[in-house]
Amino acid sequence: MKRTANAHWNGTLQEGKGEITTQSTILNKTQYSFKTRFADGVGTNPEELIAAAHAGCFTMAVGAALSQAGITPGDLTTDAILDLDMQALEIKGIHLELKASLIDGVDEAKFKEVAEGAKSGCIVSKALSVPITLNVTYA
Repeated sequence: MKRTANAHWNGTLQEGKGEITTQSTILNKTQYSFKTRFADGVGTNPEELIAAAHAGCFTMAVGAALSQAGITPGDLTTDAILDLDMQALEIKGIHLELKASLIDGVDEAKFKEVAEGAKSGCIVSKALSVPITLNVTYA
């Protein structure tokens, strides 16, 4: 299986602009620029897309791991916070904040064990070489 995306850029770093399109076309010529990446412009940016991909992948991985353990998942919501060091121009890490509804018969320790396994087993986590931390709110 292959997944594709396309980016187009025209102009200088600070005055230029670009568009990103994904294979599914959910992003279709979605604008990105210096302002959307490093300030407050309208559009997206690569770091935001990495965080979105990680949040989506991890949340699905938690649901899958619960299901494989014979547990019916409840509501799962993940915020992925990507730490971009502007001085070094590098991603320093990603923190995952998982909020999950209580599941009958599953204690917090078991749930956190499943979530930790999903964090390391998530396809996007495996693709990243930065530290990944996790906090779970299970209530």
